[in-house]
Amino acid sequence: MTSGRLANLLPPIAFGLAVLAIWEAGVRLFHVPAIILPPPSAIAMRLATSVPTLAADFNQTIRGVLAGYAIGSLAGFVIAVLIDRSQFLQRGLMPIGNLVSALPIVGIAPIMVMWFGFDWQSKAAVAAVMTFFPMLVNTVAGLEAPGAIERDLMRSYTASGPQTLEKLRLPAALPFIFNALKLNTTLALIGAIVAEFFGTPIVGMGFRISTEASRLDLDVVWAETLLAAITGSALFFGIAWLERRVTFWRPAFQSTTEKEMR
Repeated sequence: MTSGRLANLLPPIAFGLAVLAIWEAGVRLFHVPAIILPPPSAIAMRLATSVPTLAADFNQTIRGVLAGYAIGSLAGFVIAVLIDRSQFLQRGLMPIGNLVSALPIVGIAPIMVMWFGFDWQSKAAVAAVMTFFPMLVNTVAGLEAPGAIERDLMRSYTASGPQTLEKLRLPAALPFIFNALKLNTTLALIGAIVAEFFGTPIVGMGFRISTEASRLDLDVVWAETLLAAITGSALFFGIAWLERRVTFWRPAFQSTTEKEMR
């Protein structure tokens, strides 16, 4: 790891440790009940002693997250490319996409559970619905990103439509596509967890949060919430890492790399 990257990591690590220290001291100093706010040490202890339960919940939830993320994102991308040449389809589909994006997840989740059952498939369906339209909207916007000069240049080369799509429009759309992929990591996770509130085979992050909250066992709720946050962050930074490798030519990434090498 370069000194530049290490320097970038130090501030968030130091800030996070400071927050945990203040949290622990504040809870103990003011005798805050654990049911209101448990200390970080109690959450860490719960994490350490509940590894089998947390692992089972993670395995159950992540299947729905990854399946829904892949299906929704891929379907949104494919549909965006297919309707790219048709203004009629775009004008018809985009308003519907905005409408579906505004639907409350607590309304969609029980419907998907009834349609696809209580196992991870229904959670994948909710995640797919939540990730489809962000990918569709971003990809359509990205394909329209090249300007008139670039399009005229491709026409001067007598490039066909598929060649223009491959050489100009898809590369120009990559930043938009990766923005959708990063956004969808969070949406898929939220969708799967909320869907588990409405039915799951007694395992899963959402199921555990719901049941343990009703028992006032807040240590487990915090531990599951922390596990969900770590999972979401790992997925987000994984996509961000891939974005830097695929779209390395973007000026923002080149300037960042130059700063890290100094």
